[in-house]
Amino acid sequence: MKPARILLAVTLLSMLGVTQAMADCQIADAKLEEAILQRPELRGKANRQTVRDLRNLRDAAITLWSYGRHDDCERLLGNIRELLAGPPMNSLGGNDEEDAEKQMDAREPKVQRGAVQGRRADKDAKPLIHIEELAPGLRADQIIGAEVRSADDKIVGEVRNVVFGTKDRRDYAIVASGGFFTPGKDSIVVPIRSLKVSQERDSFFLPMPEAKVKTIPHMPDQDYKWLSDETWRTRNDALFAGHP
Repeated sequence: MKPARILLAVTLLSMLGVTQAMADCQIADAKLEEAILQRPELRGKANRQTVRDLRNLRDAAITLWSYGRHDDCERLLGNIRELLAGPPMNSLGGNDEEDAEKQMDAREPKVQRGAVQGRRADKDAKPLIHIEELAPGLRADQIIGAEVRSADDKIVGEVRNVVFGTKDRRDYAIVASGGFFTPGKDSIVVPIRSLKVSQERDSFFLPMPEAKVKTIPHMPDQDYKWLSDETWRTRNDALFAGHP
């Protein structure tokens, strides 16, 4: 066989191998969303968290696929298929509460709510900046996941989500108390215009002390239906107004 033909054959075999590897992990074949639509129990309140977990696993499979880890992606899809085909979803999970609690602790920040005083009392502490006065402004990825502190410099949570572009131009930060939790769990809705930020842009500050933050009502629903509730939003926003 001539060298050119050998090279062409090797190239074709290499392409076939890549195509086969990519075909080995077809995320759509897990049919997760179809299963959710077809199985009423998966749409029930009792399985809401389990469905979120399955979707997180599906997203992890996509991440593995994007990095070329097709075998790992396929193994993860196999786990998803087994979970869908297994016993009722709300019967799954560990039964050892102590071990489960230790595992869940890994999802929470090492510094717990209000546990650590910040650096605002230091002599060289720089003044905070009102978020509307920042130049240049902040990207969304600089806000989501950032720590949030009270006016007396206690950690009260992290930004779990942001809501931009409401019809009345009121934007919000969803602050989950104590850590990066599922939206709606111990989260408060903070008007972004009420926030201040450190000059290092690594900490956001609420306009009230920690004791006052603890009295703020939690976000009422996880579906963001409160965005259409003008009365609730007006009452909520007023809690953050009038503070320095």
